[in-house]
Amino acid sequence: MRSLSIVIKLMMIEKKDIFLSIIFGFIAGIAGVGLFSASGYLISKAALVPPLYTLIILTSTVKILGFTRALSRYAERYFSHRATFTTLSNLRVSFFERLEPLAPRIFQKYRSGDLLSRIVGDVESLQNFFLRVFYPPIVLITVFLSTILFTTFFSAYIAIVFLVGLIVTVFVIPALFAVRQAKIKRYVLERRGELSTEVTEFLHGFRDLKIYQKLEEKEKKLLQSSDTYIKEQENEGINTLYNESVNSFVALFVTWFVLGLGAYLVINGQLEGLFLAMLVMTSLTVFEDVGPMAVFPIHLQDSKYAATRLYSVVDEENTVGISEEKVMEQLPKAKALSIHMNHVTFTFADEWRLALDQINLSLPAGSKTAIVGPSGSGKSTLLQTLLKIIPINQGEILLNGLSIDRFNQESLWEESNVVLQENHFFYGTIRDNLLLAGNEVTDEEMQSILAKVRLEHFRLADPVLEKGENLSGGEKQRLAIARAMLKGGRLWLLDEPTSSVDVLTEQSIYMHLFDQAKEDTLVLVSHRLTGLEKMDQIIVMEQGKVIESGTFAELIERKGYFYEMKEIEKSFLISE
Repeated sequence: MRSLSIVIKLMMIEKKDIFLSIIFGFIAGIAGVGLFSASGYLISKAALVPPLYTLIILTSTVKILGFTRALSRYAERYFSHRATFTTLSNLRVSFFERLEPLAPRIFQKYRSGDLLSRIVGDVESLQNFFLRVFYPPIVLITVFLSTILFTTFFSAYIAIVFLVGLIVTVFVIPALFAVRQAKIKRYVLERRGELSTEVTEFLHGFRDLKIYQKLEEKEKKLLQSSDTYIKEQENEGINTLYNESVNSFVALFVTWFVLGLGAYLVINGQLEGLFLAMLVMTSLTVFEDVGPMAVFPIHLQDSKYAATRLYSVVDEENTVGISEEKVMEQLPKAKALSIHMNHVTFTFADEWRLALDQINLSLPAGSKTAIVGPSGSGKSTLLQTLLKIIPINQGEILLNGLSIDRFNQESLWEESNVVLQENHFFYGTIRDNLLLAGNEVTDEEMQSILAKVRLEHFRLADPVLEKGENLSGGEKQRLAIARAMLKGGRLWLLDEPTSSVDVLTEQSIYMHLFDQAKEDTLVLVSHRLTGLEKMDQIIVMEQGKVIESGTFAELIERKGYFYEMKEIEKSFLISE
């Protein structure tokens, strides 16, 4: 219910439209009851050949009620749908504002297809909350109670029948079906999420599936997910129709009972026969509006589960938001940063293995540090903690002597030049992708930087396809380095920036990069051990731990793990 309360708060922003929806819904309901009641009374009265003016008044009343019902129903639909669309807009904006601070670490917890299903499908499911759950019961009950009060003036017994019918059709029957429907709906939404995930992976991995000849196998799995989803939808449809049928049967039974009871009361002189047709028509009309209550528990459970699935994604936003709100310090502009890590420990969700285990290191301002070690040793994870992409479990990280928690991500990223192993490139041009470094960058500066990273053959207007599909691996890395060099921050975090670049090009790029960063703090993650002689210190990691640290000469003299790695690299280069 906590998640639904968030939806209700967003919905109540549109108080005016909600109020008008309820008012016009009530007018339409009462006008409908009055229309058919007056029609029944007109038929009975006409049989007694009353004066002409009586028939004219009754006929005019019926026409007025007909117009009133039509116009108020239109107004109800207009304001209710406007409130719904505006609420959905508010919901999307609110959810994105909660989700945005969690990126990109949110992708470590949820698969992209599941996230897409929640963001699109579950938000769309919540459109029924106002239209089918929130205001229709209010309108229905107020119309019903008004009708029961009106009926009491003619027969208290029939009013009691209406009241019992209201309780059975509006509360009892929907409650009986709610439990089963909750289970079915949960399965439907889970299968929808699975199908969305399978489709996303099928599309993203189509090329690899073709290469490894596993396309047919993946297609079968996708079709199986689709069939399962369709089957669950069929079960939901059957249960819904059965619920509606039972409710309609009870409503019709109540009308027949009113007819029988009314006839009995007329015979016994407790009800004037002139009003029997009117009461029967009243029953038919008022119970016609209980149809939506048959699907009320369906939409209620749907809304509850959709809201829970949606906001479970951003539950941690509360803690993140609190810490961000307390941030007062801003990182100093145009100043190199010092970094200290004290007993830093981190474990990925649902993993027992420590990705970082009691990390202690000190990076003075303006220093150049290389982090080396085998794959999976925690080098990239360490950089992500420095960027606050992932929160550490234990320990502390200090920037210029202050806890990293006192700085927001934007302040940290603004002062950082980052090149990760995977860098995103947007559909557009070379210029568009370089302008991520800042809108104030000139074409001359961009051309100069492209030359420094050996991409002088590129023109700024050259196209870049989605995800940089028309660029080679080395070109992507060099373009990412160019983007970082244009940014001008004083903290460099480079994760395997030249792993796909040849040695000569790498040396040229590093020459320009180190020249630009000579006064800055630089952290370089690398598998290659050549060229590390100029680094101020080298950190050697294995299985999430720092096992060695020192200058290049110190580590070689120590003849430890780094020395062994260097000897292996030498023998490999000689054999080549």
